[in-house]
Formats: sequence, structure tokens, C-alpha cells
Amino acid sequence: MEKKEQTKPVAVSSPSADATDDAAAIGRLPARRLRKRRCALFCFLCCAASAVIVGVVVLVLSFTLFKVKDPTLTMNSLVIERIDLDFGTDRSRPLSINATLDADISIENPNMASFRFGNSTTDFYYSGETVGVAYAPFGKVPAHRTARMGVRVDVLVDRVATQLNLTMGLLTGSQLQLTSYTDIRGRVSVLGVYKRDIELMLNCSITMEVSIAEQQITGTDCLATVK
Repeated sequence: MEKKEQTKPVAVSSPSADATDDAAAIGRLPARRLRKRRCALFCFLCCAASAVIVGVVVLVLSFTLFKVKDPTLTMNSLVIERIDLDFGTDRSRPLSINATLDADISIENPNMASFRFGNSTTDFYYSGETVGVAYAPFGKVPAHRTARMGVRVDVLVDRVATQLNLTMGLLTGSQLQLTSYTDIRGRVSVLGVYKRDIELMLNCSITMEVSIAEQQITGTDCLATVK
């Protein structure tokens, strides 16, 4: 009698188990995406915060450390180096006064960059007319330093010869009222980004005491302006 072959039961997957595995796989996928999005958002916020901090720092520095300040132009001293008094025979010009003046001018630079300036002039006037011009070469003033310039000018006050009362006043002493105008133009460049063209102007009123026995400058009153 033939034996019947025994058949083994085939294992059937449980629908509930398959559903659980699929749900777990689907759940892991959004979690990974969420982590990536969080990382990207965190990086974006860090970059944005860094940009804001850098912008604030640059803005603060531009109004404090990098701000170009006004240099200061000063007439420290003005002295008579030499003076010539010439009494002529021409009644229309009985007196000629020619003086050599030495001026000590300084430029104070309060900026963190050098102040570079070009050739400059100092004009001297008497009665509104030019009687002498002094020239100074170009140069630079280092950061937070003061540079001094010495200029010499020959002042030819021949026009005062028409004033007969001045001729008589020289016996006891007479005052000459001169004015001067100095113009210096330059530039300050901080890191090549913050640049400013600057014009320094200095107007001075000068009082000279002139007599046959003594000649000296008794007073200078100056006003500096920046443009």
C-alpha cells in the first residue's frame, strides 16, 4: 500500500506584519528629510546671523574708526627774518618796505590713514592786493601725527609808499596790517574704501610793528576752515 506523501504547510505572511514594515519604512523617509531640512535651516540661520553681525560691525566702524575726520591746519609762528626800508626821492613813492617772513605751519591728522596733499600756496595781501606768495611742496601726514612745514616769503609792500603819514610814522613806529591765505588740498583713503578729498584753508590777520629802530610782528589772528 503506497504511502501518501505528507505536504508541509506553506507559511503565509501576515497582512498586519507587512503593513507594519511598510509604515516603518515610510516613517523613516520623512524623518531623514526632516533632519536634512533642519540642518539646512540651521546653516542658513547661521550664515544670516554672521552676515548681520559683519554688517553691524562694518557699520559701526564706518561711523567711528573708519570715519574720515577733519585735519587741523595751524599757523604756529610768523617772524620777520629780514626787512629793508628804502627812502626814495620820488614823491609818489617816498618809501619802500620789503620784508622776508618765515612762517611755521602745521597739519594735524587725526585719521587712521595718511593725509596726502599736493603743492600749496600762502598768499600775503596788503590793502587787498597781493604783496607776496609762498610755495610749499607736496607731502603726507602719517596717521595720528602732526607734520610741520616752514615757508619763506618775500613781502614787497611798495604800495605803502604813497601813504605820506606812514612815512612820518616810521620815525616813532607804525603798524602795517597784512592778511594771508593758505590753501592745501589733499585726500585721506582708509583701506582704499573710505576716501575723502579735503581742502584746508587758513585766513590770518597779521599786525607788523615797523619803525627805523625795530621791526616785529606783534599779533596774528587766524581762522581755519575745512571743505
